[in-house]
Amino acid sequence: MQKLSSLTLPWPTDWAALFGVERPLIVEIGFGYGQFLLHLARAHPDASIIGLEIANRCLSHVEAQIERRGFTNARVIHSTAETALHHLFQPASIGQIHINFPDPWFKKRHGHRRLMQRDTLDVMVNRLAPGGMLYLATDILEYAEMSADLLAATPGLDNTLEKPWAAALPGRALTRYEGKAARAGRACYYFACRRNHLPPPFIAPVKELDMPHLVIKSALTLDTIYEAFTPGQHQTGGIYISFLYIYRSRNVLLLEVYVKEPTIDQHVAFLLSERAPNEFSLRLSTLGHPRPTPGLHAAAGLLGEWLMSLHPGAEIIKQAVKD
Repeated sequence: MQKLSSLTLPWPTDWAALFGVERPLIVEIGFGYGQFLLHLARAHPDASIIGLEIANRCLSHVEAQIERRGFTNARVIHSTAETALHHLFQPASIGQIHINFPDPWFKKRHGHRRLMQRDTLDVMVNRLAPGGMLYLATDILEYAEMSADLLAATPGLDNTLEKPWAAALPGRALTRYEGKAARAGRACYYFACRRNHLPPPFIAPVKELDMPHLVIKSALTLDTIYEAFTPGQHQTGGIYISFLYIYRSRNVLLLEVYVKEPTIDQHVAFLLSERAPNEFSLRLSTLGHPRPTPGLHAAAGLLGEWLMSLHPGAEIIKQAVKD
């Protein structure tokens, strides 16, 4: 089975082409060791089941289970929920979203990592088809209360339960974690919301840009550029860019860069090479499957500005960088 990642799949993804058939989409976010995902594949043979997970051990385990059981309607993807929802899915394309026992991230400084928050819920509503269902399960009362307030303040979703949450959902398959919670005597809280026909928040799929590329004319040498480098951080338009390290080979400098954007984080390398006397090419390395997002274009632009600042006679003679 081919390994799938949000960094290698097309943006947005043609799911009918990937599965070989046009079917409703069911997505589980954070499937762990896959009991619930395998249940979805078995219970919905007429749907395409997509699991999102960032733990490599869980991905490998569930991939093996899918192959062993012969499920042709299930695939797993290495991705955060935010990246997958924004980049891989079209608006109104998902029939069901399942979130089982997400990490609560109790510490205040970690609150931005919480899955259930306004920006992420808005993109879920946008990607759900009218009539589609959002299911959430948690065993943490504070998380349930926070989620109940968030869901109640979401016009695009209708609660299908008599109360904000239920103590059980008939016919639900237990997850591994859920079984542990039951044996420990912990209560669980279940949510079931339906996408209504109100206009969703406008969140367009993120499209891929061309690769950033600069050609700079300068009297500098690779050695002087190498010596001038210092690590640094920049923030611009919701994008955080950190220039980490520089490495020197005979003909190339490699600049290690971390870019955090609202929908994706990337750890990449830019290559600076002397392609002619006093002429340098700055391009994105293919190491790690980088995707040319606005954040990587911003990083390339900042590197170009830095290179220009090193010598008064420097000039950009070719540029493919989006402002």
